[in-house]
Amino acid sequence: MSDGATDATGGTGATGGTGATEVGVPAYPVASFDDPHLLPLAKNPRRAEAVVAVFLVLGILGVAAYGALYWVGGQTQWEGVFLGGGLFCIGFGLSAWGKYLLPQGPFVEQRHPMASPEEDRKAMTSAIVDRGGIVVKRRGFLGGLLGAGMGIFGVVAAFPLIRSLGPVPGKTLDRTNWRAGSRLVDFTGRPVSVHDLEVGGALTVFPEGYLDSEQDQAMDQTMLIRAGSADIVTRPGRETWGPEGYLAFSKVCTHAGCPVGLYEEQTQQLLCPCHQSLFDVLDGAVPVFGPAPRPLPQLPLVVDADGWLRAQSGYDQPVGPGFWERS
Repeated sequence: MSDGATDATGGTGATGGTGATEVGVPAYPVASFDDPHLLPLAKNPRRAEAVVAVFLVLGILGVAAYGALYWVGGQTQWEGVFLGGGLFCIGFGLSAWGKYLLPQGPFVEQRHPMASPEEDRKAMTSAIVDRGGIVVKRRGFLGGLLGAGMGIFGVVAAFPLIRSLGPVPGKTLDRTNWRAGSRLVDFTGRPVSVHDLEVGGALTVFPEGYLDSEQDQAMDQTMLIRAGSADIVTRPGRETWGPEGYLAFSKVCTHAGCPVGLYEEQTQQLLCPCHQSLFDVLDGAVPVFGPAPRPLPQLPLVVDADGWLRAQSGYDQPVGPGFWERS
């Protein structure tokens, strides 16, 4: 029989050439169950396999129960229980399978060094640099256009990022639009008279002329309360701030900026509905409960000759949460 001829078993006998093998002998050893690279972590694989099987079956049953219950229009709570339990069991089974029934490794196999000689690496590096330089020099005009385009793109791409930060705050963090003589108006722009509220009433007011901007409304919003019928002094130095029982406090909570829009007449307290901070109206809106760290700023009021409520001045401190430490 000549070299390379097919034998009776269908194999090809080879007597020469690189990588030749004998007939019926595999080029690489066949893996066996005793191969240390294939041994599972579990000391008792049968038991681990049974546990995995149980959880997979439970998971399948749970998912199937969810599907059946959903098909017949069952209760949402039970659907969640079955689906959650089924997914948990399937996930646990797969995790246990991977942890206890698969080879764990890591395994290290020796191999010959694959790094090229130093002179070959230097030659390759030099060739890449030279060829790249030639390509760029040959297309210098196009390279310049590409660089200019990338630069312009980088500048333009920064526009949305900068704009997404919102408008420049300017002095809005320090003061609102309340000024001396600002007339109080409601959200429709109607001026507020000294006769509009009964004792125990409350109203959200704004400075006249500043209802067009949502940003201005957010910072200017003020709770007007009539806590009594006579002048009220909430703090020393505020003897004229509460004419005829009217008190005005910033509606922006000093904790997280939520609107303090609930007035409890019996306890004479303002409530922030977000985190339940309570402010004592008769004590300068000092917080008596909740996470608010400081009182609500009070707006000094005055009644003009025509009976309209006006501000004596703006707030004496920034409104809202503290963006720096202040009293």
